[in-house]
Amino acid sequence: MPLFKKRSFKSPGKKKSDMPEGLWNKCPTCGAIIDEITLKQRHRVCTKCDHHFTLTSQERVEMLLDKDSFEELDPTVESVDALGFKGYSDKVKAYQKKTGLKDGVLTGRGSIQGNPVTLGVMDFRFLGASMGSAVGEKLTRSIEVATAEKRGAIIVSASGGARMHEGILSLMQMAKTSGALARHHEAGLPYISILTHPTTGGVTASFATLGDVIIAEPKCMIGFAGPRVIKETTHQDLPPGFQTAEFLLDHGLVDLIVSRSDLRERLGQLLSFMLPEKAA
Repeated sequence: MPLFKKRSFKSPGKKKSDMPEGLWNKCPTCGAIIDEITLKQRHRVCTKCDHHFTLTSQERVEMLLDKDSFEELDPTVESVDALGFKGYSDKVKAYQKKTGLKDGVLTGRGSIQGNPVTLGVMDFRFLGASMGSAVGEKLTRSIEVATAEKRGAIIVSASGGARMHEGILSLMQMAKTSGALARHHEAGLPYISILTHPTTGGVTASFATLGDVIIAEPKCMIGFAGPRVIKETTHQDLPPGFQTAEFLLDHGLVDLIVSRSDLRERLGQLLSFMLPEKAA
């Protein structure tokens, strides 16, 4: 009989975590490990390769607008299950609880370097920021406020496209938002569209690509249908970098590619040039 029993390492039990969650982040592009404080200070841009991590709508507002200038518009607007789509209402409620938002966009009025604007920021955490009736209504109202108050209109897009749970009611938002932007343009007021990763579907086919100036974040995906669908439909090999911001800049759809660290300053410059003197 052995004097000492050999310890088994087959089932060491639950490993005690010495490091609290949420303190470190791994870049999906270069694999760099970045602490949360540094990442937040850099507006969630990788310190090594400049990969742009996803931002929440609240983080976007804080990054772009002058301090304490944001006033939310239409905070109670939310989608209804008009088509009786199975499980849709429960899904919306779950995302409302998870994100603290009523739907996939946050809108409000504010200022950028003293220039008056309305800002709409799509939040990909909420059902992929898909465009349903609430998203379309909130964006349309924010554009109308910009027109009535002689403000610039800015929309930050990030979306999987139209929300299938609402059918034709979702597709109608493409025309509604575009109509509001047409009236804004007729009033001689600027609309700046900011495209982030990913911007696709009916959002790309409507307000996202109607800007007087269209700005994209580096390396973000922009397109209508996905690359696989396009390839299967056209039976053609797609060119390298297809549907990236850089490809679309070369082909004229995007006017500028601007890193987050420079975005607020660039918007301030554009607005100072584009807004009527009385509104400045």
